Amino acid sequence: MTDEQGQTTALSKYNTLKGIHDIFPPDVFVWNKIERTAKDLFYIFGYDEIKIPVMESTEVFTRSIGQSTDIVGKEMYTFTDKGDRSVTLRPEGTASVVRCYVENALNRRPAPQKFYYVGPMFRYERPQKGRMRQFYQIGAECFASASAEADAEILGILNEFFNKLKVPELRLEINSIGCKACRPDYNSALTRFFSQKEEFLCGDCRARLKKNPLRILDCKVESCGQLRKDAPLITDFLCENCKSHHERLRELLTSRGISFRDNPSIVRGLDYYTKTTFEITSEHLGAQNAVAAGGRYDNLVEEFGGPPTPAIGFAIGMERLAGLMKQFAPSPNTPFFYFAPLGEEALNIAISLAINLMDKNISSICTQWQMSLKGHMKRADKLNAEYVIMIGADEIQKNTAVWKHLSTGTQGEISIEDIGAFVTLHEKRLKAERS
Repeated sequence: MTDEQGQTTALSKYNTLKGIHDIFPPDVFVWNKIERTAKDLFYIFGYDEIKIPVMESTEVFTRSIGQSTDIVGKEMYTFTDKGDRSVTLRPEGTASVVRCYVENALNRRPAPQKFYYVGPMFRYERPQKGRMRQFYQIGAECFASASAEADAEILGILNEFFNKLKVPELRLEINSIGCKACRPDYNSALTRFFSQKEEFLCGDCRARLKKNPLRILDCKVESCGQLRKDAPLITDFLCENCKSHHERLRELLTSRGISFRDNPSIVRGLDYYTKTTFEITSEHLGAQNAVAAGGRYDNLVEEFGGPPTPAIGFAIGMERLAGLMKQFAPSPNTPFFYFAPLGEEALNIAISLAINLMDKNISSICTQWQMSLKGHMKRADKLNAEYVIMIGADEIQKNTAVWKHLSTGTQGEISIEDIGAFVTLHEKRLKAERS
């Protein structure tokens, strides 16, 4: 059996399950950079981390996501536990955060209440590029603010996040899908429109026509996409409140220099959304092109038994973003400095120097066994080290070390006592170049 690079891989009954994957170096370093960048931004914007269970009562998701959605109807990992309870591996994060918000009376905290989470989600669907059965998300939720300013802040965080990661050519598309006051009229118009084409709809959309016609607009079947070309637009049915909210959001995004495009087809795949919905997409991701998405859900907290609480949130798909990072902004967590000791005495000195650097949070590697200089250089190159610091018998006699910058080939000599200052200076420069 061969992998994508044509290398032979072992066949074993202990292989990972279909649609579930390991994350290991160097890919895990890209993931770590994504998470660090997100957490730093959340801190700046006043978002606190929340850790939600991987498993919930099934009703948490059927009640919030909606019975008519593909997630509930086809994709949830649901089973009966030993206590005869129906439980589900979480397919998304918002429902669990809302459950936690209500159960723990987090509304008593100063408003607005802002939270973020990082972790795996589970959906039983056909694995393909950018879509796994166990996948990871970074999500954020802002409660107790009904203003368009909260929407703009959420989109501003995403804009800043992707700018910091230097991921180019992303497109933000926004829409409003109305509220309880105006969406019923739109649903009626959609029902009338698609009823005339019912025989040409896919099986799923024929069911959606009776349960939730809005979901037909989100169907990925090509024939259904053709049928909805002349469908009524939500923008023609928005009430004054929804219309002014959307216009205010557009003004705020424009004033902040955030590029966007109105797309009345964005309805999202979950039933709890109201008013603002959005997606951030990349043409470099193929069919599964959304790298982040979200929207407003002003009724969900109340549906869970909490007080009326407007809210908005988003989720970032880690697999898809990591794929883009590898294309456009690779940032392997490679050691800045590799120590190449020649001989036992040199090894002891190099280990001591490397430990001192690591105590200062400076990335360095010192091999724990003897090898030739050629072997050291080969290993340093494979590890993508920036600098090699060589210490041998001659250097010990002179109390010096030889440094070499691998990418340029430049090298020089330095005293053992000055290695710490040398490394600190160049580590700061290298970090600045990589940020």
